[in-house]
Amino acid sequence: MARLAFIELESRGSPLRIPILYEDRAALAIDKPAGWLLAPTHWQRTGRNLQAAIESSIVAGDFWARSRHLRYLRFVHRLDAETGGVLLLAKSPGALRALSELFESRQVEKVYLAVVHGIPRQREWGCQLHLMPDPVHPGRVKVDARHGKDAATRFRVLQIGSRPGREDCALVEARPLTGRTHQIRVHLAATGHPVVGDPLYGGGTKTRSAAESGGFGLALRAVELAYKDPFTGKAIHVRAPEAEFLRHFGFEPVPASPARA
Repeated sequence: MARLAFIELESRGSPLRIPILYEDRAALAIDKPAGWLLAPTHWQRTGRNLQAAIESSIVAGDFWARSRHLRYLRFVHRLDAETGGVLLLAKSPGALRALSELFESRQVEKVYLAVVHGIPRQREWGCQLHLMPDPVHPGRVKVDARHGKDAATRFRVLQIGSRPGREDCALVEARPLTGRTHQIRVHLAATGHPVVGDPLYGGGTKTRSAAESGGFGLALRAVELAYKDPFTGKAIHVRAPEAEFLRHFGFEPVPASPARA
């Protein structure tokens, strides 16, 4: 039985096709659409719970899942609701445990692209500010050197640009070495260069949803994921398309480099 190259879900009465970027016996990587939350199935405060939608589709026997004989598919790591890009899903509880261990032991390389306000003075830098949930503002994260958990991100400026009628901006590559909530967004905001379209950390009030703004309400996209398969030892490297993201924010294609090859 031929397999579809995408996951097909119902979204507010119309079909949503989510591209499958990579697949093997243990895992499946998708290009997560911005605007979808990753939460347990029972969390039903929104109709855009991606895990719940996937599980419902599997139970319904939809063709994309039936053709793969799927009975289980669960996100291994999280992306913020408004962040799109590479998301890894496990096909079994055993695969979930093994792949989760890779993330927890920091054996997974992650690369993001972010468009930030202003032009950073340094071309490359690192940030190691400790982070913790903000007790005063639920849903936000704050820097706290004493009580926060360790967090580390490497940044590199790729291009300088300007937004029509607005201030200068920059395209930045972010490589988080840890996986704290909102880590990239908080670390960039702490340097004085918040992500464009980020209403939580000073990047501007988002007036339109991701769906209404070409899929990029928040100018942050997960573009690469690399790890060693815990079962076969094979090197896995997954990349998500970035051309549309770059074009949307007025940047040129990023040439391949040793760091991103």
